[in-house]
Amino acid sequence: MITATQIRKGMVLNLNGVLYRVQEANYVNPGNWKGMVQTRLRNLSDQSVQDYRFRSEDRVEQAYLEEVEMEFLYQAGGEYVFMNRETFDQVGFPAEVLGDGVHYLVPNIVFTAEFHQGRPIGIRPPLSVELKVVQTEPFLKGATQSASNKPAVLETGLQVSVPQFIKEGDIIRVDTRENTYIERAKS
Repeated sequence: MITATQIRKGMVLNLNGVLYRVQEANYVNPGNWKGMVQTRLRNLSDQSVQDYRFRSEDRVEQAYLEEVEMEFLYQAGGEYVFMNRETFDQVGFPAEVLGDGVHYLVPNIVFTAEFHQGRPIGIRPPLSVELKVVQTEPFLKGATQSASNKPAVLETGLQVSVPQFIKEGDIIRVDTRENTYIERAKS
C-alpha cells in the first residue's frame, strides 16, 4: 500500500480488484483545504478512461507486475507476437494491450512486457527507437535556416516533427516517452 501522494504516471493500481494504469497524476493543494491527487486512470480490462480524485492521506494498492524482456517478432491478424528472450516462449498480445507501443513495433526490438497473475497487461518500449522516414516534404533550398520543423511519417505510421534536413529514407532516433525526434541515426 502506498499513499496517494506517491502515485506516478505509468503505475498500475488495484482499486477494488480492478487494475488501472495511471495516465496522469497531479498533486493539488487548493488554498487552506487539504491536498489531493487528481488522476486520469485507464481500466486495463475494458480500456475505459476515468478521472479520479484521491485525498492526500488515502492509501491505495499498487499492483505487483512481473516484468519480462520480450522481442517483437511479427503481427498475425489482430495479435502481435512477442518472444520471451529467456525461455523462447511466444506470446500474442492484442492491440488494446499495446496502447501507444504499437507505433514502435518493428521486428527484433526488445520491449518490457508486464504481466499480472500470468495475464499480459501492457508493454513498455525502450527509451528510444530507430525508425525509417517514409514520407516527408523535400528540403527547400534557400528557405529560412531557423529552427523550423516539418512533419514526417515513419515506417510504423507514427508522425513526428523533424528538422528541415531530414529526407525520405533517413533513419532517425525517436524518444518513445514523448513521441519526439531526437537525432538522425548513424548509418
